[in-house]
Parts: sequence; structure tokens; C-alpha cells
Amino acid sequence: MKKIISIILCLTLLAAPCLSIVACAEETAAPSGDYTIVSPYSEVIWEGDDAWGAYKGSLHSHTTYSDASVDLATMVKEYYNQDYDFLANSDHGVTGVEWNRAPKKVLLYSYQKLLGYETAHLTDEEYEGITTGTYPLYDGTVRGSHMTCVVGANELNNMTLTKSHVNAFFIPEDVGNGYGGWENGYEDAVKFTQKHGGLSIINHPGDWLESRDNISTVSKEKNIQYFGNILLKYDSCLGIEVFNETNSVTPFDRILWDNLLMYTLPYGKNVIGFSNTDAHTIENIDSSFNIYMMEENNVENIKETMQTGTSFMVTRNLPIGNDIIGPAEGFDVRNSGIPYPVFTKVAVNGHKITVKAENAQTVQFIANGEVIYKGEIGSGDVTLDLDTIEGAENFQYVRAEVFGEGGMCLTQALVIDDGGEAQEYEQAKGILPFIKKVIFTLKSSRLWVIIVEIYRMAF
Repeated sequence: MKKIISIILCLTLLAAPCLSIVACAEETAAPSGDYTIVSPYSEVIWEGDDAWGAYKGSLHSHTTYSDASVDLATMVKEYYNQDYDFLANSDHGVTGVEWNRAPKKVLLYSYQKLLGYETAHLTDEEYEGITTGTYPLYDGTVRGSHMTCVVGANELNNMTLTKSHVNAFFIPEDVGNGYGGWENGYEDAVKFTQKHGGLSIINHPGDWLESRDNISTVSKEKNIQYFGNILLKYDSCLGIEVFNETNSVTPFDRILWDNLLMYTLPYGKNVIGFSNTDAHTIENIDSSFNIYMMEENNVENIKETMQTGTSFMVTRNLPIGNDIIGPAEGFDVRNSGIPYPVFTKVAVNGHKITVKAENAQTVQFIANGEVIYKGEIGSGDVTLDLDTIEGAENFQYVRAEVFGEGGMCLTQALVIDDGGEAQEYEQAKGILPFIKKVIFTLKSSRLWVIIVEIYRMAF
């Protein structure tokens, strides 16, 4: 009888860990591989007096200084009233300056006056109030928290029909004004940014791929290699926009992001995901944005967070669902007032990843482009134990997503490090890569692109 009781107790103790953890394997536990989970959130203090702040911001927005219908002063005030904590104005081919100054005007946008749009920037008093948090909101109350002005942002390639846009950050204010760029010219813009000491991200790649009408394009090898090679070649190119505005032309860029992670991580390069409003109108300010975990809201910390990925991505609009990583159906809760979901903790303990969120009902974990767990999330912790998942030792990364009535929120990739040496990236050489480059260059001429566009319109 003692032996039987001992066996029962032992079985109970062995089963206990799996009973207490939400995300356990359905079948048998996988063996523990020799790897480490590297989290960008490892230094974040989530609770207590020293807790870091969760700051809401967009690094990509527009005004009448380029092609938007809202002037700079009005746009900044609207972001301020919608509780944004930081903003980078990145007009097309116009390098952003402090909001109480006019950036250099670009001749291309002279047509704005013909459309009845005027330019305007903040007064010195308004700028001082918004950047200190003393400026009153629309209802007359004082917000009490400031909004940080991020200068030196510019959406390059302003003349391209192919929408090969790159956002430059922290470049000198006399650089990049009127930058027309090249068709399909992502690399040229990234190279230009690095030359001038800035950082860059690839904007709305799905627009260039035209993936809305063909989801397979985000998984085609040539497209993954194209973007992946740029990210590997230039250290200053941090990642891609995973969410952009309403995602009307980029609903599948999360899948592209997964594919790029699998392509670049063997070389030791993480692809940071970004989520930006790309607002040209007031209505789209409540669309897609970043949540930056920082000790203090200032430019220095924003720049560091862009590089480390201590951030989350939120979108309020995803028009099309998919059956690869979901959601199955699209949603649009912009300007609804429904609180958006956001992570309030991401912690790693050995091979376990624990997350917590608010305003969320569902959580899912994704590894190597596949959903490895999906379940409910309440006000408590949800823990994913990789030791219970078959093949987890072969994962390159794990990331989490939460869904709620107010939209969805993503973590950055938590990298699986097996301790091995990263591969050394080398550019392809030889006659075949040279021929491919020549053909790509010819097809990137503006004349060729115009001819192709005319043909498509005609047929």
C-alpha cells in the first residue's frame, strides 16, 4: 500500500507543473534543449515604484508640408489630445524639425495651395506647453504629461510610383529635403540614411509587394531575400512596419515579418517590428501605433528602444483575416473609444515565457511562422513552457499576440539562442547575381515603371 501511495504521489507531483501552466503540450513533453530565450524585455521593471512607463507613439505621420490634408499644428494637437506620448513627423522628402518651426519647403508640394491646403506650425507657447504637458486639452483640462518631439524623420523616395518608401530617422535637418529616390529604391534610401548617420525602417512593404491581392507574395523566396538582404547589409536598417495605418494594403505584413525573422536570425540580425499611423487625416490617428517601455519619455530613450525592441505594436484596424496565423476575420474599431489590448508583462524563466495583458481576451504564441498555442487570457499570467512543445529546440524565435475588442497587440520576437556562432553574411557574387542586378536596375527606371503602369491601367 505504501508503494502504491508513493507512486500516486510521484505521478501527481510530475503532473503538477503542466496543470498549473496554461500553455502545455497536448501530448508528451519534449526534451529540454540546450538553448536560451533572449528577450528584449529582460530589463523592464513592470511593477512597483520603479516601474517603467508604457508610452504610446507613432514614428510615421504626415502634414500639408507634403501630401496630407492636415497642417502640422492641427496634427500635433490632435495627437496630443489622443494621448500620444511621442511623435515623429516624417513628411515625404521633408526632414522634420521642431514643431514650432517650419521645415524646408519642397517645390513638389506647391500643388497643396491649389487644393486649398495651408501650412502652419505651432507657436512657441504651444510647443512649450505640449512638450511639457501643461498645454490644455480640447476640454480645457491640463493633460499633465508631455509629448516628445522626435526630429530628423523623413519618408524617403517621395517620387516613386512603386511605393518603395523608407523612413529615415535622426538625420540632419538640411539632409533629405526633396529626396526623390528611385523606383524600387529601398536600398538606395537605406544607404543614404546610413551615410548621414541615421536609422531607418522599411515602410509598409506589403504596399510594394501588392500582397493584399495575393497573400503568397509575402512568402515568396525572392521577396524574403530582397528585404532580408537589405536588413543584413545595413546595420542601421532596424526592421519593417508590421502595422501601417489601417493596414488596407498591408494586411499580411505580420507573415512577411515572420519570414524575415527566419531569414535574418541565423546571421544574428533581429528584425524589429514597428506600428505607425502613417496619418494623412485626423481619422487615422487612432489606427496603428507603438507602445514603448521606457524609464523616461525622452528622445534618447526612444532612439534606444527603436534599436532594442523593448516595445509592442498595436493596431485598431485589420481589414482582412487569414488562415495562416489569423485572425480569421478582419476588424475596425478606430475612434470607437474601446480600450486597446496591451501587454503588461513579458518575462522569461528558463524555457518558460510568461505574459500578462489588459483589455484582451485571447492570446497566441507564434514560432517560426506557426501558431504553437492559442487560448484565453484574463487578468492573470499565461505561461508557455517550451519544454512541453515538440521541436521547440529548433525554434528560431517566439513571439506573442493578444486580441481584444479594441484591436490586437504584438510583442517583439524573443530569440532562441542555441549558443552557436552566427553565420557571416556575404553578398552574392558572380555572373548570375550581376545579371539579376542589371535586370532589376532596368526595371527600376521611372520610364519602365510608367510604361508598366499604363499597360496595367489599359488592360
